Amino acid sequence: MRHTLIKNQSVLFFVLLLNIRFKFQYQTNNNLTMKNKTKKAVLLWCIINVVFACNTKKEEPAAPVVDKEQIKKEIQAKEDEFAATYNSGVAKNIGYYADDATSFFQNRPPLVGKQAILDFLISGATSSSNKISFKTNEVFISNDGNQVVEIGHFEVSDSTNTTINTGNYMSLFEKRDGKYVSVRDMSASDMPVQ
Repeated sequence: MRHTLIKNQSVLFFVLLLNIRFKFQYQTNNNLTMKNKTKKAVLLWCIINVVFACNTKKEEPAAPVVDKEQIKKEIQAKEDEFAATYNSGVAKNIGYYADDATSFFQNRPPLVGKQAILDFLISGATSSSNKISFKTNEVFISNDGNQVVEIGHFEVSDSTNTTINTGNYMSLFEKRDGKYVSVRDMSASDMPVQ
């Protein structure tokens, strides 16, 4: 589009100069008048170029409306499903983690990839009667709604419902194929080290 405008401006300028040249051939005015008119034509061409160059602003699409409360509910539902699955001891993939996810659990190297994370969680879920729960405290959502950082609190209870661990966590979710999946998460216990 811009190339076409510049080309059209150049053609317009060329026609304008030819018109001025032929006018001056038939006039008996002196060279000073011809120079002034040429200067005016060049000035007019420059002004036209500046106007077209400055007028290239494109309409930007409006940012999508992001419903923070709805997204917070959606993330809390994912956390509830995660806790219910873990607490049931049934090994199944609920679509919580992305294939390229990395999880930073306490006192161990990062778990890289969905399968490594699931293997770790399944080993903990099947070897223990502990129950876990999550509460989403805050969500920070990107302007387009495609990324969400969740800050929450977790609680682990034993079979007698005695709290044995509490702490906080952060998860980064990305929307992929219309659903949020965790791509990074980490947690930290707020219990004293024993």
